Amino acid sequence: MRPLGYSSNVLGYLVLVNLLASCVMAGIVWFVQHVHYPLLAQAPPDSAVGVAVEHQRRTSRVVALPMAVEGFSTLALLVDRPNGVWWIWPWAGALLLAVALGSTVFLSVPLHAQMATTPTAQTGARLVTTNWPRTVAWSMRVVVGVIMAVQMGNFG
Repeated sequence: MRPLGYSSNVLGYLVLVNLLASCVMAGIVWFVQHVHYPLLAQAPPDSAVGVAVEHQRRTSRVVALPMAVEGFSTLALLVDRPNGVWWIWPWAGALLLAVALGSTVFLSVPLHAQMATTPTAQTGARLVTTNWPRTVAWSMRVVVGVIMAVQMGNFG
């Protein structure tokens, strides 16, 4: 019996849901990396606070659902690894998610707080630079998700 009692079909969908959530987050983080953060870094000081506050408010609405789905599906895949998926892939995905979320909490959130109170061009530039771990981690999660889907036979 499977630890969570999921059938192979359910686990196949879980892998695809996890992959989809990772794709959404990777797309968002690449947009933020190349478009939004560089523009935030260039915002004039008199409007930077408002822009930073709006960024936080709006971004939270966009990322809440895919981050929750990604988190829960990642945990479920650790508990109930699908048949055919090598054990390392759910753990690699979880580690990459930890890097992305840790980078968010310990790097991005404090810099956003600075931008929302005392914005500077240097803080904006640091947002761009320190966003790279998240960008790489979420991009690699997509690769891991594709590997798991292929190993399960969801593609091909």
